[in-house]
Amino acid sequence: MGMRLQILGSGSSGNAALLQTERTRVLIDAGFSCRRLNELLRAAGTRLDDIDAVFLTHEHGDHAAGIDGFRRHPRTEIYANAATARAVQQKAGREATWKLFETGATFRFRDLEITSFSVPHDAQEPVGFTFAHGEDGDLFTPRRSLAWLTDLGHVPAHVYPHLRACEVVVVESNHCPVLLEADHRRPWSTKQRISGRHGHLSNQAARELLEATAHAGWRRVFLTHLSRDCNSLAAVEHTFAGLRERLGATCGWEIVAPGGGTAAWEW
Repeated sequence: MGMRLQILGSGSSGNAALLQTERTRVLIDAGFSCRRLNELLRAAGTRLDDIDAVFLTHEHGDHAAGIDGFRRHPRTEIYANAATARAVQQKAGREATWKLFETGATFRFRDLEITSFSVPHDAQEPVGFTFAHGEDGDLFTPRRSLAWLTDLGHVPAHVYPHLRACEVVVVESNHCPVLLEADHRRPWSTKQRISGRHGHLSNQAARELLEATAHAGWRRVFLTHLSRDCNSLAAVEHTFAGLRERLGATCGWEIVAPGGGTAAWEW
């Protein structure tokens, strides 16, 4: 096994993904109750007790709701920067097993190399991640890599190299501006937040990001964090159709439906 990714759930109702290597099982975000996470993990062929660590992008409930429940799983280490840890801990009943990193740092956890980088979102100190496993030129464990990028309102220049450096890219394609404008459930202030520079990427903004960073080394792109009310699979398909054709058969694509997950994908 190189790396194996399964998105357990994606969207405003909760976000979490299972990333595995031969020696390691980690979650990227934990935006569901521990009970629900355990159900999702059992369906994926593992269980919460087997999770070695959780890597948090930020403190919002749809990414961190399950952290308080990890007090029943003390062997699982929770990785976050200090600002995110403080924000989550203020709402938690008991202290979690925190492992703090500085945003921008590269560090190791077991057989994974993790790099965090800042992203613009309305949270304390939100981050994206890259995860890498193996070594360049190693015949038996060649280097494999993943970029994880959700919850950002615009894309600063320092984000681009992280996507170019990875084989698998997970990026949010949150809303269609036309559907967001037409939505009657959200007040104007919420719409402004979503579409603002510290909100979420629209379909078009996500496409522009991927157009600017696309390269022949990409093996798969996952479009995630779709709004249930302000986006649609058809709108995403329409926006990305030309880019998918341009990248051709070497790069697979998957649009993760709101509230849904994916089958496991290994590379």
